[in-house]
Amino acid sequence: MTQFLPPNLLALFAPRDPIPYLPPLEKLPHEKHHNQPYCGIAPYIREFEDPRDAPPPTRAETREERMERKRREKIERRQQEVETELKMWDPHNDPNAQGDAFKTLFVARVNYDTTESKLRREFEVYGPIKRIHMVYSKRSGKPRGYAFIEYEHERDMHSAYKHADGKKIDGRRVLVDVERGRTVKGWRPRRLGGGLGGTRRGGADVNIRHSGRDDTSRYDERDRDRDRERERRERSRERDKERERRRSRSRDRRRRSRSRDKEERRRSRERSKDKDRERKRRSSRSRERARRERERKEELRGGGGGGGGDMAEPSEAGDAPPDDGPPGELGPDGPDGPEEKGRDRDRERRRSHRSERERRRDRDRDRDREHKRGERGSERGRDEARGGGGGGQDNGLEGLGNDGRDMYMESEGGDGYLAPENGYLMEAAPE
Repeated sequence: MTQFLPPNLLALFAPRDPIPYLPPLEKLPHEKHHNQPYCGIAPYIREFEDPRDAPPPTRAETREERMERKRREKIERRQQEVETELKMWDPHNDPNAQGDAFKTLFVARVNYDTTESKLRREFEVYGPIKRIHMVYSKRSGKPRGYAFIEYEHERDMHSAYKHADGKKIDGRRVLVDVERGRTVKGWRPRRLGGGLGGTRRGGADVNIRHSGRDDTSRYDERDRDRDRERERRERSRERDKERERRRSRSRDRRRRSRSRDKEERRRSRERSKDKDRERKRRSSRSRERARRERERKEELRGGGGGGGGDMAEPSEAGDAPPDDGPPGELGPDGPDGPEEKGRDRDRERRRSHRSERERRRDRDRDRDREHKRGERGSERGRDEARGGGGGGQDNGLEGLGNDGRDMYMESEGGDGYLAPENGYLMEAAPE
């Protein structure tokens, strides 16, 4: 396949010439034989220089020391410049200081956007103005923030000096003072270390916060008032916080009290419900007991009526029935006697577990029921007697017709009896 490639490509796959062998110039480090073994630096101690002849060590300057040194150098340079300019400063020969110095008013802290016409409108209210000189920067040409206003009359300058200090112009309160450069002996401007303000004297422990024409005591008093106001606000905030904490604690107490009251009401409702359930249970038990008593008495009366008229008279008179009665009769020795006795024993056992007050209440209730039941039985007997004698009431037998009456009359002969509750004809007990 390679025989079809051109010569220039075959030259790329051609092997290079072998590298010629050259003997090493010297032996390798591990092949060398050392005549002297390795040793320490003790033999070379004498070659060191004497410590007494060594130069003192140089101490490097720290960052704080370098900054302090630069600051001192800057202060010294500035002092030299101030001394040089102070020797050359002469306000009386200044070409920019023109007009009468005693009629000139100095206005500082002026807004940089305030124009000369705006200053003229604001200060013409005190008197006619002769000239306004606004100071601009020589390098940038922008206003420096102060100006000199020369009035035509000295009294107008005094009026502006008295009333215009602190006046707000374009959102800034200006400072008004007399021209002190030509009127006060020994006066120096701020750039030469003078001026009224003490905001540029040194550090924070030397400088004052305010500067102006008046004594700084009023500013100190203002600072004290401001500090007192700040302390008063802090105390008020603390009182508000304490009041809020007390309110929150009171709300928590009321919430807990409401929770306790709600829980107590819930428990009271549960107790009342339990009492109602217990009362209903007792009432149901008493009704069940009264029903069983009524059924037992009805059974006793029904058994006595099925035996004939001769057996009914002793039962009404209170005499005990004979021992040799029929086996179907529900007497004390009948087939249902042990069951009735068991129910009575259970009833007595349950009643013994109650309190004396409940037993007394149950006895009174049973007595009332027995009394009412006796009255109803007596009324029913009178009604039956009147029905048999042709009275207005016939115990519900009017709808039965003559056949029903005959059946009822036959039942009185011993074949059956009529139940007083519903008027149905019941069969007599088998003999």
